[in-house]
Amino acid sequence: MRIVKTQVDETKKRENALRIIRSMIKKKGRESLFDLTGLSGGYPIKEEDIKILETYVGPAIFEEKLQELGKKHLGGEKVLAFNRTTSGILATILTFAKVGTYVVHYLPKPPSHPSIPKSVKLAGAKYLEYYDVKDFPDNTSLIIITGATMDLDVMPTENFEKIVKMSGDIPVFVDDASGARVRTVLYGQPTAIELGADLVITSTDKLMNGPRGGLMSGKKELINKIKSTAHQLGLEAQPPLMAGMVRALEEFNPNLLKKSIKRKRKLRKLLEKDFEGVEETPTGIKIEPEYLKQKIKTDLSSKDLAFLFSMILLRSGIITIPAVGMPGASTTIRLDLSSKDAERIKLEELKTIFLDAFSKLKDIVKSPERCKEIIYGAKNDQN
Repeated sequence: MRIVKTQVDETKKRENALRIIRSMIKKKGRESLFDLTGLSGGYPIKEEDIKILETYVGPAIFEEKLQELGKKHLGGEKVLAFNRTTSGILATILTFAKVGTYVVHYLPKPPSHPSIPKSVKLAGAKYLEYYDVKDFPDNTSLIIITGATMDLDVMPTENFEKIVKMSGDIPVFVDDASGARVRTVLYGQPTAIELGADLVITSTDKLMNGPRGGLMSGKKELINKIKSTAHQLGLEAQPPLMAGMVRALEEFNPNLLKKSIKRKRKLRKLLEKDFEGVEETPTGIKIEPEYLKQKIKTDLSSKDLAFLFSMILLRSGIITIPAVGMPGASTTIRLDLSSKDAERIKLEELKTIFLDAFSKLKDIVKSPERCKEIIYGAKNDQN
């Protein structure tokens, strides 16, 4: 039995989650919520920035600053900003993926971010997905490497280097949405550019206090081609977003990520007596949907259980990705302790909320109608 069957259903679920967040803020204030998604981001612009957030003046000022800071963060010859990482992925694939050729995607583990196969389809190319180092077809026009997946599984450095070496003259594009910080800061890996990639993109809201946007760097010749595509399709970042990126890069502090390591280990120890399936991520803990399915006797799918669990957590003030994520996002329940909000909640309190939510989940699954109401909201709440 499935409650959330389509991506339209996932959109409706997300709309309900935003209604809950809006209601909680109105009743109890922002302090009642704890965003533990790891991609809550922020908008640290200064008052002086607001005066120049104009269509043409803004880029003239912030593009120059972004070049300096972006190259320092990612490496590469030239930087390009997008309104989302997904936009940068789309622009790159449309620029280099030739009709009828292959785009080969290497990642440490599934799932792939849905924007990659969907962009390949839009380009009229063929998509291949590998989870280890395999040879690719002769008619391959673009190679993509995911540095760290949506669930923060990291590509080993040796695999990264092998794929780059195999690529020859084929462009290598790295989706390093969170990996640009997870791989380098927490795993000590070189940047994607240092590992030989031609292009890399990161999300400026993932594990850093920046707005939701995509920051790309790489070889100047390739960036210029992508920039042309992006501007034709309206995928480029606008001045307010660029200003937020600049300020977030200025204040980025890798030590804040490192501090989360000790807390995540403590949280895992607090939970593992009740949840044998608790696993550590680089900056927190996670529960796979399949583990919930093993623990609870129900006809509901593992994904539905994850959606339900996340929506119950949300009503207790804990924001996780399955509740608020875009359609196709991972359904793994992650609690990220590198976020600003994580510093405001005690781990013992977080444990209590987590166990209470799980107890409620076991009871709620007995009523399909109640499950639908938890995920989508009461009918009179829906638009």
